[in-house]
Amino acid sequence: FFFLLDGYTSNMASSMTMKSAQRLAQKSAGLTSRAGRKLSVRVNAKLVQKAEYIWQDGQEGAIHKGFTFNELRSKTKTFEADMGLDPTNYPDWSYDGSSTAQAKGNNSDLIIRPVRVAPDPIRGAPHVLIMCEVYSPDGVPHPTNTRAGLREVCEHPVVKASDSWFGFEQEYTMLDGKTQRVFGWPSSGFPTPQGPFYCGVGSESVYGRPLAEAHMEACMQAGLNISGINSEVLPGQWEFQIGPVGALDLGDEVHLARWLLHRLGEDYGIVSTFHPKPVKGDWNGTGAHTNYSSKEMRVPGGMVAIDAAVEKLSKTHAEHISQYGLQNDQRLTGAHETCDINTFKHGVADRGSSIRIPLPVMLKGYGYLEDRRPSANVDPYTVARLLLKTILT
Repeated sequence: FFFLLDGYTSNMASSMTMKSAQRLAQKSAGLTSRAGRKLSVRVNAKLVQKAEYIWQDGQEGAIHKGFTFNELRSKTKTFEADMGLDPTNYPDWSYDGSSTAQAKGNNSDLIIRPVRVAPDPIRGAPHVLIMCEVYSPDGVPHPTNTRAGLREVCEHPVVKASDSWFGFEQEYTMLDGKTQRVFGWPSSGFPTPQGPFYCGVGSESVYGRPLAEAHMEACMQAGLNISGINSEVLPGQWEFQIGPVGALDLGDEVHLARWLLHRLGEDYGIVSTFHPKPVKGDWNGTGAHTNYSSKEMRVPGGMVAIDAAVEKLSKTHAEHISQYGLQNDQRLTGAHETCDINTFKHGVADRGSSIRIPLPVMLKGYGYLEDRRPSANVDPYTVARLLLKTILT
């Protein structure tokens, strides 16, 4: 219905525009100005493509934004032709940085530069979603442009040679758009204690599946590497996974997937929050476990490289924790499948560890490691940068 409606209104608008322009042109043919000169009428070519420019305001999880507001911003630009999926085909654009708390009002214009283009699954072809980097007026990456820092690390010869892969497990909690309570929860009190909800089925166990399914389909139609979804331990909490992908693709695709989740939530009346502890008490928090491997880890004997990486990660725990998401101390308590925020430990099949080695990896002797410390509101570009920096450089 949505796609049909979009096409109908577009065609109707185009028809009205062309007829109006033709009538105006006919009338103007006999008109002259007071100075005796003929008046000219310019008829614009038909606009055929909508491009949604998307960027970060750099304040995901910031306390001043409150519990529900996310960091993604976007606006639409139209084009007279289908510009394709190459980001270099699209021009830079600008926005008012003072309205996103990224600039002062007396010098507020910030530049957004396209870096990744994906088909728009909501508006349909030929419309697109464009992930952008933010630049200051002098052409320098804005401080909130964490992708720029990752790009720099990715240029290191050792990183280039590593063929690193990432997988990102993005958990989120659905909230009722009107009441701000967890979606599906009773209007007062709490649901049944945790236990029946993880990967459950049935209306008694699963809340919000229509949005989760619509989101997965949208990600697939957008060409994102979404590898799956599942309901989580906390009722009303879900997870989608992006990967395996490279470092820059990780951040681009996670942000595009997050944008689609928020955008579809508008249609369902659901707010999706990445707060690491959306419900206080005996309820699971919300994280973003990140899987990592280099080509050395993915071949027989790769456990040697995995063990070496874990050793390096143990020495930079404080640095990682400081950038692994805001208010993460509320989640990393040592309970609810977490390790205490001030402690680093690793283990095989241990979901109470900082770094988990999956049992199949240990049995095979090669594969990947899982960093369980990042919170759901973490910046995926930052996670990738820190892992590459610590393990490889």
